[in-house]
Amino acid sequence: MNNYRPCVGIMLLNSKNMVLVGKRLDSNDDLKPAWQMPQGGINKDEKPNDAALRELKEEIGTNNAHIICEYKKWLRYDLPEELRKSLWKGKYTGQEQKWFAMRFLGKDSEIDINTSEPEFKDWKWIKAEDLVSVVVPFKRCIYKTLINRLFSEAIRS
Repeated sequence: MNNYRPCVGIMLLNSKNMVLVGKRLDSNDDLKPAWQMPQGGINKDEKPNDAALRELKEEIGTNNAHIICEYKKWLRYDLPEELRKSLWKGKYTGQEQKWFAMRFLGKDSEIDINTSEPEFKDWKWIKAEDLVSVVVPFKRCIYKTLINRLFSEAIRS
């Protein structure tokens, strides 16, 4: 089975080019917490850029941001075997993502992770070079690519 769930990812940058990450609700604090940038599925007949703004609103309570640039290619990751069976009823091998860099236009006080369907239990701004050290291992390769390509393009724009 090689079925990938289409989704979007958002590298949200503040005015100091720090990147927003959220600590997943399902992360185990006894182990290394699982932080990630906002991401989520694309609905049927939805454009990726619209999905990105919708997901931002759903996950952090605001989409007061503008798209700086997008990573032109779709990036894939495979879920570990133990997650494949439980997530999305085993329908997907992993996710295929379209990534966007966005500039946050608001104030930190606008960010509210206590949304109607929360995904994060905490959030913070971090340096782009620290992303790989906080993300779960199966997403590290994508995050390295995003730091080298998407982040670099975003801060030049």
